[in-house]
Amino acid sequence: MEQGAFFGEIQSGHLEQVGYDTYCNLLDEVVKEMKGIEIKEESEVQIVLDVTSYIPDEYISDANQKIEIYQSIALCRNEEDIQNIIDEIIDRFGNMPKEVENLIEIARIKYLSKQMEISKIASKKTAVVFAFEKNELKLDIAELVKKYGNKIKFSAGIKPRITLEIGTTDEGKILKDVKEFLCQRVRVFLTH
Repeated sequence: MEQGAFFGEIQSGHLEQVGYDTYCNLLDEVVKEMKGIEIKEESEVQIVLDVTSYIPDEYISDANQKIEIYQSIALCRNEEDIQNIIDEIIDRFGNMPKEVENLIEIARIKYLSKQMEISKIASKKTAVVFAFEKNELKLDIAELVKKYGNKIKFSAGIKPRITLEIGTTDEGKILKDVKEFLCQRVRVFLTH
């Protein structure tokens, strides 16, 4: 048995045990440790939106290439990383199908969420719930109520939540509204 094939099977088993995002993060940490780069503890954001997001076999049929692209997407930390992976995907495989575009948007939502200390974003019927890591919201509640009116609800607690009524289950609208909400809040959040 070749060494590469042997380790490939081990790595594949680890991937199944810990989940893809966790596996990518562990792999990234090991590489950084080997290079002597200091590792910052980063909280993980859970995104559970009713959106179809994956790489179809018709678009990338090779499993290794697919894993490589999934890993690159999962490791995006800012808009520059997102743009680089979009360029790479289009250069290598052509125009992206909607499912891959959605996957990229979820990566964008994930890095924006980390900046706001959001631990989870989840669909709930025609609404989206944002759960925060800390019990203190650094948001202008009056401004949110002014902008969203009765489409927004606040829940206090150890991990406060904001529920934003999207009013539809349309995937494009969900992604657009979540991204818009985060982009506006990130600008305000980072100035406090």
